[in-house]
Amino acid sequence: MQLSNEQLQTYHDLGYLLVQNCFSEAEIDRMRTELRTIYAQETPRKIIEGNENQIRTVLGVHTENEIFRRCSHHACIVKPIMKILGSQVYIHQSQINPKVAWQNDVWIWHQDYVFFKTEDGIPTPQLVIALVFLYEVNEFNGPLMLIPGSHKEGIVSVLNPVTDSETDESEEEWLRHIKTNQTYHVDRETVEKLINQYGIVAPKGKAGSVLFMHPNCVHGSNSNMSPFDRTLLVIKYNSVKNLPIPVENPRPEFQASRNYTPIEPLSDEVLLV
Repeated sequence: MQLSNEQLQTYHDLGYLLVQNCFSEAEIDRMRTELRTIYAQETPRKIIEGNENQIRTVLGVHTENEIFRRCSHHACIVKPIMKILGSQVYIHQSQINPKVAWQNDVWIWHQDYVFFKTEDGIPTPQLVIALVFLYEVNEFNGPLMLIPGSHKEGIVSVLNPVTDSETDESEEEWLRHIKTNQTYHVDRETVEKLINQYGIVAPKGKAGSVLFMHPNCVHGSNSNMSPFDRTLLVIKYNSVKNLPIPVENPRPEFQASRNYTPIEPLSDEVLLV
C-alpha cells in the first residue's frame, strides 16, 4: 500500500490517519489465534493490573511471536511509515493492548513521545505509531480518543503525582510508565484547552484497519463497558536517522529495543504462508 499525497497531508495536518482494510479477515484470524498463547505466557512482558488480574498490555510481542513479527514488517504498515518519515525505520516498541469486554481498563490522556525522549533518549519525535485493529473498534468498546492537531504543540505532558498508596518500593520504575497512573500525563486544563482549539475524535473501523499516529498526538481511552472486545496491536517505529542517545537506567529491551536494524518490508502474503 502506498499513501497518496492527500493521505500524507492529512497525517501531517491532523497527526493521525486511519486506513481501512489493510489486513484481510483471514490475516486477522491468523493473528487472533496467537493471542491465547501470548496471554498464557508467564513473563515480565505481561503487565497485570486491577483486582481481577486484567492484562493491561503485553510488551515486545514482535520479538517473541513469529506471526506478529511478520505483521510488524508487513509492507502495508512499513511502506506508509517510511513515506511519512522519509527514511528507513526500525521498531522501537511493540505491544498488545487488550481491552476485553466488560473490563475497566483506562489509559489516561497522554503523549507517547515524552516517554521516548525522557526514558529512552530519542532526540526528536520522528516516529510513527501504528495501531492495528484486531477487532472492530466502535463507539461502545473504548475506542482511542485523540485530539487532532495536538501534535503541533510539542510536548505538553507533565509529571503525574504519586500518592503514598501508589508507592511500591519493590516495583521497578519502568512499570509505572504503563500503569493507569502512568509517569506522564496531560492535565485536565491542557486537555480542555486543546479540545476547544482542535476538537476531539475517536477513529473507528473494522478489524484489519490501521491507525497511523504521531507520537506527540494527545490521546487516551476509556473503559470498555460493552460486550465487544477491542484489542490493538501497537507498533512504534523510529527513523534510523533518529537513534537514541544512551541514558542512565534504560528501560528493558522488550520495552525499548536496542536493535536498530532497518526493516525490509515483507510481501502482502507473509501472514498466510
